[in-house]
Amino acid sequence: MPAKNSKGPKIVVENVNVPGYTVSVDAAHYESMKEVLLRILPKEGPGLTQAEMVAKAASAADPELFPARGKVGWWVKCVHLDLEAKGLVARDKNAKPLRWRRLR
Repeated sequence: MPAKNSKGPKIVVENVNVPGYTVSVDAAHYESMKEVLLRILPKEGPGLTQAEMVAKAASAADPELFPARGKVGWWVKCVHLDLEAKGLVARDKNAKPLRWRRLR
C-alpha cells in the first residue's frame, strides 16, 4: 500500500464496499486525488467508468505526487470508494460497466 512508505501526515479513509473498515493513507496524495476526482467526475449521468476515471485522473494528477503516473489507479480507487462512502460520489449500479458521478 503506498501510504506505508510515506512519512507525511495521514488521513483515515472509508470503503463503501466494506462498511466499518478504515485505513490511514498519505494525506497529500489523498487530497490531491480528491481534488482531481471532484473536478473530472460529472454531476449528470452517465458518469465515468473506472477506466475513464483512471485515464482522466492520470492526465490531471500532480506530476510531483504521481511521477510517471505511477499508482494513479490505486489512488483513484481508494479516493472514489471513500468519497462514495461519504456521499459525495454515487455509482450507477445498473450500468454495465459500472459508472460513477459526483453528487455535489
